[in-house]
Amino acid sequence: MNTEQTISALSALAHEHRLRIYRLLVERGPEGLAAGAIAERIGLVPSSLTFHVQALQRAGLITQRRASRQIFYAADFSAMNALVGYLTENCCGEASTCAPNCQPISAATKSRKARRAA
Repeated sequence: MNTEQTISALSALAHEHRLRIYRLLVERGPEGLAAGAIAERIGLVPSSLTFHVQALQRAGLITQRRASRQIFYAADFSAMNALVGYLTENCCGEASTCAPNCQPISAATKSRKARRAA
């Protein structure tokens, strides 16, 4: 990630609703969440949600996919890791030891692990 991309990403996250949307999508993992469910959880009308998710998409922080009539949004974890990596690349002189690398697992994998533990 370069300086311009970093500024774009941080600018997109510098709004209460967009930060809440992004954190919700990170929590949901690779499957993401339908637009209607995001709007409901954040408390936004659909037109406002569209405005905010478009800003996150332009910054490269989230992805969009259509399933029938629904639009699902998901956090782009490689972009998130690149942003955190850029912010910490000179940390302690050892970037590889300081920078976190989030590798989410899918909901299906979580379910299998939960069943095995039970």
